[in-house]
Amino acid sequence: PAASGPGPAMRLAAVLAALRPALPLLLGLSLGCSLSLLRASWSHGGAEEPCGAVAGRNGAPEAEGGEPGPGREEFRPRIVPYYRDPSKTHKKVLRTRYIQTELGFHERLFVAVLTSRATLNTLAVAVNKTVAHHFPRLLYFTGLRSAKLPPGMALVAHGDERPTWLMYETMRYIHQHFGPDYDWFYIMQDDTYAQAEQVRTLVTHLSINQDVYLGRAEEFIAGDEQARYCHGGFGYLLSRSLLLKLRPHLDSCRNEILSVRPDEWLGRCIIDFLGITCVSQLQGQHYRTYELAKNTEPEKEEEEEFQAALAVHPVSDVTLMYRLHKRFSRIQLDRAYQEIQDLQMQIRNLTSLTPAGEAGLTWPVGINAPFLPKSRFEVISWDYFTEQHLFSCPDGSPKCELSGASKADVGEIIESALEQLNSRYQPLLRFSKRQLLNGYRRFDPTRGMEYTLDLLLEAVTQKGHSHILAKRVSLVRPLSKVEIIPMPYVTEATRVQLVLPLTVQDLDFVANFLDMFAMNALDTHDNALLTLLLIYHPYDAQRVSQVDVFAGVKAMVGELEKRYAEVKIPWIS
Repeated sequence: PAASGPGPAMRLAAVLAALRPALPLLLGLSLGCSLSLLRASWSHGGAEEPCGAVAGRNGAPEAEGGEPGPGREEFRPRIVPYYRDPSKTHKKVLRTRYIQTELGFHERLFVAVLTSRATLNTLAVAVNKTVAHHFPRLLYFTGLRSAKLPPGMALVAHGDERPTWLMYETMRYIHQHFGPDYDWFYIMQDDTYAQAEQVRTLVTHLSINQDVYLGRAEEFIAGDEQARYCHGGFGYLLSRSLLLKLRPHLDSCRNEILSVRPDEWLGRCIIDFLGITCVSQLQGQHYRTYELAKNTEPEKEEEEEFQAALAVHPVSDVTLMYRLHKRFSRIQLDRAYQEIQDLQMQIRNLTSLTPAGEAGLTWPVGINAPFLPKSRFEVISWDYFTEQHLFSCPDGSPKCELSGASKADVGEIIESALEQLNSRYQPLLRFSKRQLLNGYRRFDPTRGMEYTLDLLLEAVTQKGHSHILAKRVSLVRPLSKVEIIPMPYVTEATRVQLVLPLTVQDLDFVANFLDMFAMNALDTHDNALLTLLLIYHPYDAQRVSQVDVFAGVKAMVGELEKRYAEVKIPWIS
């Protein structure tokens, strides 16, 4: 019998197997073509327009008559002239003095110090001399009426010495005058020593979006065990949001809460109306305090609690306040030196891992490398000096006497060099200066003032043997922290007051000065005012009605006032 070929089913299966890789492509093409045809039919069916519509200029459809159809008008800009009604008064637009005010920035910290009649001229003055210059704004509050103000202190007198009333008036005054301008408010007494730098650091680590009542938490006498108030003797910190919420309730607190202690009264007011209790720890920050015992010697206090304290209380007298300030300043200085040493050690350890290796380590460690000039015009020159003379004088002369700040600077540098040498070589050697052979200094704007000294020294050994030797040392006085000074707007027309004192010996230079002043200030219409201070000799002052030694100066001033009618140059004698 004849052999039969493959059946139809097998052939269909073979065809499908061959077309299976291309099957998704074929399905996609067919589906895409179908959707395109359907979309084209829909768009043509709804886009029919009347035969009367023709294309206008720029391809825009126009109605019959050549005018744009309804809803199809072209946009044509037009100028709207500014009209100012002369019959109405318009206020002058004034910009704020500082840009931070215009942008709504707040100052960081406001400090209020509560004082009294007995301590205003003693402890309050001591607080002002020790920590006041570290705070951005500090104000003293007292209940005295028309109190005599110590020099250099800003005082607010409420006229009522009751402690609770003083606290009420103080909180109301702070909210009214400083509430919108500051984020934090620190309240303390004048018998409290506060570490200003530590308090400022504390507020930088706290969020201003929370209601903060931070201090040394104390229990109320016979009160709720859960509620706490902040002890006023150790100071406490209030946030701006809490102060704003507390202000509407101050009058109610004054009438409803009875307390002898002002800190308890304020704590009860905050708890009753805001439901916020005093805490000693918040957002990972601790408010550490230390209570001084009687007859305490600050110089001998070595406890960790004392050294870490932000506030110390009670300070009984002025001398103790100054001793505490000296002690805490020394603690802060030692911490700074230790931190510098730790950072220098870390830099030394990591230098070997840098591409430059140990060769890239600069001296001193942590200070910028010396400036490298790219041309001879950028070379920073060295100034030569000795202990008596300076060979690069401000007036351009080749030699002048070393005096004033320059002399003090040279003396301090020599003492520092000897101190560093003795600290390095003692007890094997002890150095003393015999003479400064050569001295060089220059100011490098990238790192500070650099010095190179050739010293003639006497080295004494432990056995008493001495030897004279010359040694060269290099020192650097690095630049300190750069501070940004707020400046007013450059468009602000602030008058510059110039006061020129004149004696008889200055008469030969007055004419040239007035000519230059007229050329550089009056001709350019600068906002400057010149005032002449005429200093007479006692003998000339007695004969001023007969012979006036400054008559020529007054005549020249009169000529300037005639030449510039709007300018007045007053003189005082």
